[in-house]
Amino acid sequence: MGKIRASIYLSLDGIMEEPGVWHMPYWDDEMANFQSEVFYPSDALLLGRVTYEGFAAAWPKMKGEGADEMNAMRKYVVTTTLEEPQWNASFIKNNIVEEVIKLKQGTDHQFLIYGSGRLIRTLMEHNLIDEFHFMVHPVVLGKGKRLFTEQDQRDLKLVGVKTTSTGVAILSYQPAK
Repeated sequence: MGKIRASIYLSLDGIMEEPGVWHMPYWDDEMANFQSEVFYPSDALLLGRVTYEGFAAAWPKMKGEGADEMNAMRKYVVTTTLEEPQWNASFIKNNIVEEVIKLKQGTDHQFLIYGSGRLIRTLMEHNLIDEFHFMVHPVVLGKGKRLFTEQDQRDLKLVGVKTTSTGVAILSYQPAK
C-alpha cells in the first residue's frame, strides 16, 4: 500500500501561509539535505490547487538540482475549478477521500504533500497521512493561515527531531495508533 507524507513549513505560531516570504533567511544546507531526503524517495506529489498553481508557475522555469525531477514527477491535484491538467498533473475533482484511498491502495508509491493545508486537514481527518514533517521556523508571524484549526485535534507520535544551524526544528510525526 502507498504512503502519504506531508512536509510543511511553519512559523512558531503555526502559520503556514506564504512561506516564501519568511522562510528563506532560515534556509541552509541542513534544510536542503532534509528536503532531499523527503523529496527524492517520493514517486508523486499530492497537492491542493493553490500550491499546485504556485509550483506550476515557478518550477518549470527553474534549473539546477531537483528541478528536472520536480518537473518530471507525477502530480495529483485536488481541485474543483481547474480544467486543463498541465505540468504532468492529473486532477482529483470529486470524492477526494475515496480517490486518495484508491491511489494508496493501488500502488506502493510514496506520495508527498507540500503546503496544501486544507488537503492535509481533510486527509488527516480520515487517517490517510502516514507521516508529517513540520519544519518549525524561529519566527512568530502573528497572522496568516494556520495549518490546524480547533477541529483538527489528533494525537501524533514523535519519530524524529533535527535542528538546523539557523534554528529550524524539523519534527517528524506519525499518527498515534
